[in-house]
Amino acid sequence: MTREQLERTLKQQQTDGPQRPIKMRGSDLSDYDFSGLDLTKADFSFSNLSGANFSNSILHDANLSFSTLFDVSFENADLTGANLNFSSLYGANLTGANLNGVSMSFSGGGRNVKPPALPAEPITLTTLLQKPVWGVLIGAILGALLVYGASGIIYFSNLIITAKDPLMAEVNRFVAVQNIAQGIAVFLVTWLVSGWLDRRIRPIWLRHLLFSTMLIPVFFLVSTTAYMWLGKRALDALAKLNSLPEYSQNSNAPWYLYAFASLIIGNVFLYALRQGRQLTRKMSEQEFQLLNMEKLKTRAELDALQAKINPHFLYNALNSIASLVHDDPDKAEEMTLLLSKLFRYSTGRDGSHTSSISDELDMVRTYLQVEHVRFGDRLLYSVTITDGSLNGLQIPQFLLQPIVENAVKHGISKRAGQGRIDVKIYQQTDWVYLSVHDNGPPFPDEMGEGYGLRSIQEKLRLLYGDDARVELQNDPYKQVLLAIRLNRLLK
Repeated sequence: MTREQLERTLKQQQTDGPQRPIKMRGSDLSDYDFSGLDLTKADFSFSNLSGANFSNSILHDANLSFSTLFDVSFENADLTGANLNFSSLYGANLTGANLNGVSMSFSGGGRNVKPPALPAEPITLTTLLQKPVWGVLIGAILGALLVYGASGIIYFSNLIITAKDPLMAEVNRFVAVQNIAQGIAVFLVTWLVSGWLDRRIRPIWLRHLLFSTMLIPVFFLVSTTAYMWLGKRALDALAKLNSLPEYSQNSNAPWYLYAFASLIIGNVFLYALRQGRQLTRKMSEQEFQLLNMEKLKTRAELDALQAKINPHFLYNALNSIASLVHDDPDKAEEMTLLLSKLFRYSTGRDGSHTSSISDELDMVRTYLQVEHVRFGDRLLYSVTITDGSLNGLQIPQFLLQPIVENAVKHGISKRAGQGRIDVKIYQQTDWVYLSVHDNGPPFPDEMGEGYGLRSIQEKLRLLYGDDARVELQNDPYKQVLLAIRLNRLLK
């Protein structure tokens, strides 16, 4: 479409009523001049727009995703709400462009565009430890506390094991059990309430304050239980031994210091659990983004394969019609109507890359009718499916048509006599087979690009991986055989 044709189309749409968006998806529009045009909601996705000129144009809500935009000029263009996701913008000129609401995720940067600021790195224990001064200080304190705590565990355990005085051994067991119970209780409470606090309390300081308030009664409950269960008898007995200064009650630290230690440990747990959830959430989001990107990439590749098939078929069909216009106008008219039916099938897609086997076979029958008008009695054909339950299975669109087209072009057209094409769909065990047989010359040992089977193989690979295959057979008879595992078609 030339610029003049595009302008006429836009003017005609404005005359006819509300403007319908221009759709030029998957087109080669390099160095095209769109300057000053109203391209609101136009679809240029998956297109090559290298060097195109959009200066002073209106691109409200236009879709330019997955497009090549090398050296494109958007100078003074209005890109409000435009979609530039996954597009290559290197060298693009966006001077004076209105970029309000523009989506540019995973796009290369252009000239005169300030790249979006990176999100601030969250403050985590890992990031703190990496700081040159504060990281060293915090790491040293944590190391000291951990070693000191481990030494305390070893010290009390040794006292319990080696104590010769049964009363002192009982006191040490009480101290050890009380501390273990406090640690378990602190962690369980933290684990139970951390998620609720994250959801309900926004300010971090208030979250930790409320949590500390919850821990205080837990500390007293655990301490009292341990004292009544294990410590009371031993400590009462020790209180009577006033003559031994090491047993004096004055040698014990104030209770609030022990409570403060539990609060510190609990708040560290709360912080660590929150950071762990954030890390897991980020990993899940990244995995989702990677999966989504892979799906988008697959759709882009499928669209590209689809674009290769349709123009090729149109070229051959129009050549067939042109050859009959003067010699047999009635046949040319019949072929034109059949071609119209084919393109209703092609352009009536809703964005899906699949259709039912029944629809695909109907499309193949229509195509063979077109070619039968051209070849007359030189072409016989049959289209069969052995099991009616297979009609509803979804297969990639235009999977069979290019194979049948190849059978006509490289098989039937090479024969001087009568040619035959048989399309058959059947099931064996857990595989569905799609066979296209013709009685033309056998397949050569080296298949050339003209056969177009590469696009079929790529399409099956993208959709089914190892659960689909393509076979070219000359023995016992010539056929192209596609095999797809049944459970992949039932999803």
